[in-house]
Amino acid sequence: MPTYVALLSWTEQGVRNYKDTTKRAETFSSAVQKLGAKLLTIYWTVGPYDLVAVVEAPDDETASAALLQLGGVGNVRSTTLRAFGREEMERIIAKAAG
Repeated sequence: MPTYVALLSWTEQGVRNYKDTTKRAETFSSAVQKLGAKLLTIYWTVGPYDLVAVVEAPDDETASAALLQLGGVGNVRSTTLRAFGREEMERIIAKAAG
C-alpha cells in the first residue's frame, strides 16, 4: 500500500486544546481505518511542524479524504508527501532507465 507522510501544524484551536492531542490521534487512527487506510505512527515534534503522521492508504484519493477529514475538525493544517520505499524506488529507477 502507498505510504504518505503528513506534516501537521496546530491551528490556534489545536494549541488551545493541546491536552486532547493524544485522544485526537486515536480518533484520527479510527477514522483512517474506516476509510480502508492505516495510521502507522504519529510523532509529536519540535520545529516547524508540531506532528508527523505516517499513513498507508490504498490510493491518493483515500489518503486525501483522511487528511481532509482531519483538517476539517480544525485542530491542524497539513502538508502531505507521497513516500516511496526502497523497492518502489528501485522500480521507479528501472522505469526511468528504460
